Parts: sequence; structure tokens; C-alpha cells
Amino acid sequence: MKELDMKLTAKQYDQYWADGYLLPSAPLFSEEKFSRLKAIFEGLVATHDPTQRTDTLDVPHFQNEELFEFLMAPEVLDVVESIIGPDFGLWSSHFISKEPKIGRATPWHEDSAYWNGRFENFDGIITIWLAIDPSTEENGCMKVIPGSHLTENSEYEAVDENTNTFDKEATNVDESMQVYFELQPNQYSLHDSRILHGAEANTSEHRRCGYTMRYFSQNMKMIPENNLGHKIWHCRGKNPHNNPVE
Repeated sequence: MKELDMKLTAKQYDQYWADGYLLPSAPLFSEEKFSRLKAIFEGLVATHDPTQRTDTLDVPHFQNEELFEFLMAPEVLDVVESIIGPDFGLWSSHFISKEPKIGRATPWHEDSAYWNGRFENFDGIITIWLAIDPSTEENGCMKVIPGSHLTENSEYEAVDENTNTFDKEATNVDESMQVYFELQPNQYSLHDSRILHGAEANTSEHRRCGYTMRYFSQNMKMIPENNLGHKIWHCRGKNPHNNPVE
């Protein structure tokens, strides 16, 4: 089957860099391809340690090579190239699944704050957040503060990790500005690593899972000594800083 044409428009490009996010109203994969990805996730859940929450399925592609069918798919890489240019690599991926009734909240944060010191700068990391399940306000969909990627990093305070996916949260967030990312399965959002975002706890009857696929511009220099044990892959174009890609 012919892959979907996923190149973004100049207007979408401008909107992404102005707001720090984009909500394309289109599926990411064909129905057959999305079904294969969802089946991989369901298999991981079936074999997951029942004492651990399913929001802990980080970098699953390190063990599951079949995920590269999706992480390196032309339709995905076309989206990435449309935003951060022709020279880029794969930074990470993560199944973020929040169980019904007990799914923890995701505190307000910037991804770049948690990755501090791992790159020299963070102006070229993009996340594709692909809905595996319906993602709604009711079950704790992602929310962002538009334009916050253009401000300085936030201050953080400690929060309870029993009820939150992280142990600290950004302070002084103007929640009157928040935008909710409601998505149906196989729909996706894009966001900059520096944007403030979070999610409410899932108190609904319905699971909320997304698959994040994160990519970095090869114009960014990775700091190897601060990334011990973390693997990255080259996707397209050049690698001017000789980042240690697979």
C-alpha cells in the first residue's frame, strides 16, 4: 500500500514555531499499519510486570526492533523533516499509558528540563504524540501552554510521585492559557521539547495511551558522557557534530 503523504505546509511550519505545537487533523499511518503498532503495545502490556504501572514503558524500541517500522516510517520522517529540516536522528520513544481510574497525572513540565545537560541546546527536538486510544479531557489528554517554548526554563517544586508521573512540577503556570490535545486513535500532535505541557489524572473508565516518537536535529550536539546507556539513531541527512548514532 502506498504510504501517506505527510509533508506539512508552510503555514503549519510557521504555526509550529510560533506556538510550539501543532495539531494536524489527519491520521499518521494507514489503518493496517496502525493496527500493527497497537498490537505491539497490547503485547507489551500483556507481558508487563503487573507490579509496575504501564506509564513506565520507556524506550521500548531498545528491546523491540519491530517498532522501527514505525519510528523510521517515511510518513513519520516526512513530518519531522518538514519541521526541523533534513538532518535529524531518533532521540527516544515511549508508550505513555494511563490506566482507567488510577492513571497518574503528568505535572506541568518542559521535556528539556528533564534532559538538561544531555545536549548543548534544545531548540531542535520534536515529539510526535500518537494516540493509541481516544485521548480526551475526561481521560487525561495532554495540554500545553502555547508559546511557552520561547520563554526561559521554569522553576520547579516537588510533587508526590505516587499520584504524578514525575517528582517535580513547573511553578507559576498560567493555566488560563492551556490548550487540550483531544485525539482519536491514529491521530497525532507535535510539540517542541521546551513547551510547558502536562495532563490530568485519568479518573475515567477508559484507558488513555499514546506513543511518543522523539527526534532531534543533527545541528544539535549531544553530550556523550551525560547519555551513558542511551542509544540514538540517524534518520536522514548529515551528522555534522558526529553524534554517536547507531
